[in-house]
Amino acid sequence: MSAKRILWSTIVTAACGLCAIAPARSQSYPSRPITLIVPFPAGGGVDAMARIVASGLAAALGQQVIIDNRGGVAGVIGTRAAAKAAPDGYTLVMSTSGTTSVNPSLYAHPGYDPLKDFAPIGLIAATPIVVMAHPSFPAKSIAELIALARKEPGRLDVGTPPAGTENYMAAELFKAMADVDFAIVPYKGTGPLTNDLVGGHLKLAFNTLAPALGNIEAGHLRVIAVASATRMSLLPDAPTVIESGLAGFEAVVRYGLLAPAGTPKPIIELVNRELRQVVSSDETRKRIAGSGGDPLTSSPDEYAADIEREAAKWATLIRKLGLRLE
Repeated sequence: MSAKRILWSTIVTAACGLCAIAPARSQSYPSRPITLIVPFPAGGGVDAMARIVASGLAAALGQQVIIDNRGGVAGVIGTRAAAKAAPDGYTLVMSTSGTTSVNPSLYAHPGYDPLKDFAPIGLIAATPIVVMAHPSFPAKSIAELIALARKEPGRLDVGTPPAGTENYMAAELFKAMADVDFAIVPYKGTGPLTNDLVGGHLKLAFNTLAPALGNIEAGHLRVIAVASATRMSLLPDAPTVIESGLAGFEAVVRYGLLAPAGTPKPIIELVNRELRQVVSSDETRKRIAGSGGDPLTSSPDEYAADIEREAAKWATLIRKLGLRLE
C-alpha cells in the first residue's frame, strides 16, 4: 500500500471514530440529576410552568430534574448564574421573553447575552398578561380604567412583577398607548403581587394568570381584560384589551428552555426532542392550559428567531420611553 493510501485510510478511520464518539456521549446523557434554574421565586407563573416541564422531562429522560429558584432583578440573577454554569447539559434555565428579550435592552449591565451566552433548546408555552383587579376597584372595563387614570393622573397604583418582566413592560406599553399616567409598583414576583391584590392592599395589577386563577374562580379577583390577540379559553367572558378599544395592544409571555452556550449539540437535540414530546402530550397540554398557557413547540433555531423578534419589539419601546435600569 502506498504512503498516500495509508494516510488516506488513517484519516477516514479517525473521522469514523469521531463520528462514533458524539452519539456515544449523547446516549450516556443524562447519567445524573439535572438542575433547572428558575430565575424567579417559587409560587409564581414561571415557577408553575417550570415544574410542569420538569416532571415531564424527568420521566422522559429517566433522571430527576431539580428546580433551583434563584429570584431577583426580574430574572437577571438566576439567568446570569445559568450563563456561567458548565455547558454539559446538567444545568438548564427556564426562560421567559422578559429574561431573553427585555432585560438585555432594559438593564445597563444584565451580565448575559441571550443568544451568545446560551443555546436555545425550545419553546414551551405562551400566556397573555392579564389586567386584573380587587373586586372593590371601581373600573370594570378598559375604557373605565383609562377614564379613571386620566381623571387622577399619577395617583393610581398598578402592581406588576419586577421591572424587566413582560408584565412591567405591558404596563409601560399601556401607559404609552392609552396616553395615561399611573404609578407602577413592582413586586419581587407574581406570588407576592397576587397576595397583596387579594388582600386589597393593591387594587389593580398587570399580572400572570397562573398564581391568580384560583382566586379569580372564587371571585376574590376580577379580570378586566386579557392582553392576547384573541380571548382565552379559560376566561371566555373576559374581553381582550384590543376589543376593549385599545387597538394593537398585545403583551404575551413566552416560556422556553435554554442551556449554557457550548452545550454539545447532541444534548441540545436530545432535550429538544423530548421537550417537544412532553409538551405535545395530552397530560402536559392540560396542565399548561390549567395554568393559563397555550402549549408551544419549536426547534432550537425557531426559538432563537422568536427571541430576536421579541427583542426587537421591546427594544423599540424601551428606546422610545427612554427606559434604562442599572
